[in-house]
Amino acid sequence: QVQLVESGGGLVQAGGSLRLSCAASGSFSSLNNMGWYRQAPGKQRELVAVMSNGGSPNYADSVKGRFTISRDNVKSMVYLQMNSLKPENIAVYYCNLRAITNRVIDYWGKGTLVTVSS
Repeated sequence: QVQLVESGGGLVQAGGSLRLSCAASGSFSSLNNMGWYRQAPGKQRELVAVMSNGGSPNYADSVKGRFTISRDNVKSMVYLQMNSLKPENIAVYYCNLRAITNRVIDYWGKGTLVTVSS
């Protein structure tokens, strides 16, 4: 069974930084994407950033230049460095692992809350 555990959320002032971490455990395909999604109050979950295990990142336009995703394939971890945070970044941030075999399976963490004070 695959488990994803996020950490690093919290309260920060506008303009500040946070680093989210996600640890994956269990058995899953070596071909996978790991990334971060977020869900703000009253809104749908949306992609923030994702990275293939080959290292190619993709970002939502709203976070380009401020957020950086990285991963450690040996440790099965993914990170999200968030700089210049804004109140509109307030959301629950979810770690995602998309395992790719002959089908695609999505695994999710329970989420970590990021709050930005203005």
